[in-house]
Amino acid sequence: MCVGLSAKVLRIDDGTALIDASGAQREVSAELLDDLEPGDYVMVHAGIAIAKITGEKVEVQDAGSEENR
Repeated sequence: MCVGLSAKVLRIDDGTALIDASGAQREVSAELLDDLEPGDYVMVHAGIAIAKITGEKVEVQDAGSEENR
């Protein structure tokens, strides 16, 4: 099973995205996704943004994270 986390895109710069995941900021590769903009949400796995996700999916994923703490 692969575990990914949802994150908000803060900045895009030359194939790299600065993201915020539960208050932690880090840079990840954004080369797999087109048309990312600051404010979008992505699913991140192994340092790579693998999918753009909707706010509803973010809420569901975040609720699951809270239950597992």
